Amino acid sequence: MVVQAYILIQTDVGKAAEVATAIAQVKGVTLAEDVTGPYDVIVRAEARNVDELGKLVVSKVQNLEGITRTLTCPVVHI
Repeated sequence: MVVQAYILIQTDVGKAAEVATAIAQVKGVTLAEDVTGPYDVIVRAEARNVDELGKLVVSKVQNLEGITRTLTCPVVHI
């Protein structure tokens, strides 16, 4: 079973579009859009398990230039 999550991202001022474009190229990211509001970019991602999702967020997403904060929200099926 695949683990899916939304990653809410805050960026440096004026960097949302650049970050969304860069993050869309990361393996495991299925959607990346710049938005308005308290977050600048929202990403939909998937991984084989929670550990792989954590690695994706920490080693690939958070290392992109222009990102200041992330909040990962795993999808649950109730």
